[in-house]
Amino acid sequence: MIVGSTVAYWENALRFWPALATLLAALLLQIGANLANDVFDYRRGADTSERLGPLRVTQAGLLRPGQVLAGMWITFGLAALLGIYLFSLAGWPVIIIGLLAIAAAIAYTGGPFPLGYYGLGDLAVFIFFGFAAVCGTVYIQAGRLTSLAWWSALPMGFLITAILVVNNLRDIETDRKAGKRTLAVRFGPGGARWEYAACLLGAYLVPLFLVASRLAPAWILLALLSIPLAISLTRLVWRTTGRPLNRALGETGQLTLLYSLLYSLGLLLGKI
Repeated sequence: MIVGSTVAYWENALRFWPALATLLAALLLQIGANLANDVFDYRRGADTSERLGPLRVTQAGLLRPGQVLAGMWITFGLAALLGIYLFSLAGWPVIIIGLLAIAAAIAYTGGPFPLGYYGLGDLAVFIFFGFAAVCGTVYIQAGRLTSLAWWSALPMGFLITAILVVNNLRDIETDRKAGKRTLAVRFGPGGARWEYAACLLGAYLVPLFLVASRLAPAWILLALLSIPLAISLTRLVWRTTGRPLNRALGETGQLTLLYSLLYSLGLLLGKI
């Protein structure tokens, strides 16, 4: 959302209230997706006492599955209310993206064909956290999409997919037992680590391409200042297994935020 709004500013189309509403809607969709994963992973047997990740309320017995499902629908309902406002600004594309995002959030671990259980979670995260999030934010404010919007979606998609890769690397054994065939389960720890490195590399190649093709100012190379953290995290992921990967999980999220702030700052400085 930060990157998308900054691209809108670059295109002289930044609008504060639509940007804020988009951010809040995205947060609600993320919360709803987390609640869906919490209850559906529990029901499918992926979350057990052997879980290595952060606490999940259904598995821990803090809330009943019905309560978590109710919270999920309430959260998605609030996101839909914001969607009505955004629809008034940008029309049917917003409704389509919103409905697809809710469907993907539920279908990630729920429904007859749970994406995460068939190795499609990485692709879904890349599409919705990259293209849908960044391009959707730009479109709502600008009413159009430029090449910079499409290209700016790529590093965000790569970095947030990297977060999922760490999660799946950590959970290989418990996922395998539950029949959850993530890419990490399919290709093993080595494949997951190479995917993580490829995601980070892809994120850093994009600013270089944008500057070389003159689609963005040289200031956007400020994003490269986060490379030392990316290198440190790659080493951590390469050398760590199990519960200690929770550190890499959180720090990859921090890397994503740092990268997006530096990338956005580059666009802002290039506008001066």
